Amino acid sequence: MAAKPRPTVRRIELGYELRQLREQAGMTLEDVVGSGAVKGLYVTKLHRVEKGLQDLRSAGDLRALLELYGVTDDGDVEQLLGIQRDGASQDWWTPFRSTMPSGMPRFVGIETAARETWAFHPALVLGLLQTQAYARALYELAKPIEETTSEFIDKNIQVRIKRKEFLTRDEEPLRLRAVLYEPALRYVVGDTDVMREQYDEIARLASLPNVSVQVLPQTLRGYLSVHDFSILHLDDGMPTSVQVDNAWSATSVSDKQREVGRFTRKFNALTASALPPEDTPEFLQQLMREITK
Repeated sequence: MAAKPRPTVRRIELGYELRQLREQAGMTLEDVVGSGAVKGLYVTKLHRVEKGLQDLRSAGDLRALLELYGVTDDGDVEQLLGIQRDGASQDWWTPFRSTMPSGMPRFVGIETAARETWAFHPALVLGLLQTQAYARALYELAKPIEETTSEFIDKNIQVRIKRKEFLTRDEEPLRLRAVLYEPALRYVVGDTDVMREQYDEIARLASLPNVSVQVLPQTLRGYLSVHDFSILHLDDGMPTSVQVDNAWSATSVSDKQREVGRFTRKFNALTASALPPEDTPEFLQQLMREITK
């Protein structure tokens, strides 16, 4: 699988550049809107554009902003216009957007463009490592509680499997550092056949040069995060983001340095307490022997 277009990250890239240019010009959001350079522009929209939450569809609006910020070099203008065009295209997950939880489209868009992801889950096998059977069993268990439909389950499984393909794509596969809590691995989802297949899949993916999986033993005495989270590292110069799920089945994504720093410290503490990656295959074999007794 080759690398695909990355509209979400292109929107983030354009927004980041525009924020830098605005600040270099010594202007606030209110100053830009008040200048009247872009008709119909308001503070909230400009803020969303700068955060990569919304695309700036009009090339004329972008040219007007660049002129306001003092960008006159034709090469610089054309480069930013190219980024804008890429950012206005559809992401691969767009057909599934109607069934995705709040915040999930932005997270998936960033994950698609990430060069490296650090992730931890205390209760389940991490989504990027799940088999289709394990994912389906999870959704079926939650179906009467969440009142979801079979269509919802099918589409979300497709998204999960598609996300997973980025670990094995030919061009620049996603690098993954994952920490799995032992109780999550012992939680039987579906039946023993589902779990055996899941253990095999984790071992297979962990053998890839771009994937590292550590097991956090339940006997640990150190720090334990009670929430799952992912830290998404983009290309140099782009903001790192952190993603967390909440109890309302929504996904929150933030690139605030304080939050990224806090969750980075969390992940470092977890990896320090976890077993080394080379112990993971034997640990999974032991779980498989136990589950088949």
